[in-house]
Amino acid sequence: MLTPTVVTHDDIDTQLVECLPERETLFLDITIAPVIGVNLAVAVNAATINGTATAFATQQLTSFIH
Repeated sequence: MLTPTVVTHDDIDTQLVECLPERETLFLDITIAPVIGVNLAVAVNAATINGTATAFATQQLTSFIH
């Protein structure tokens, strides 16, 4: 089991703080990613009396981000 670390005010006072520069490049940073989803399922119930057909579908999602 891990023991918690005690942080004192002196430890915090020794830390350096630096302001980050403004990032104009992030202003209205919009990412548009086309997402393609495909579901495929096939079930056949032919020439049976009181028969049932069950189909299980899997989904594949693809996204392109560059």
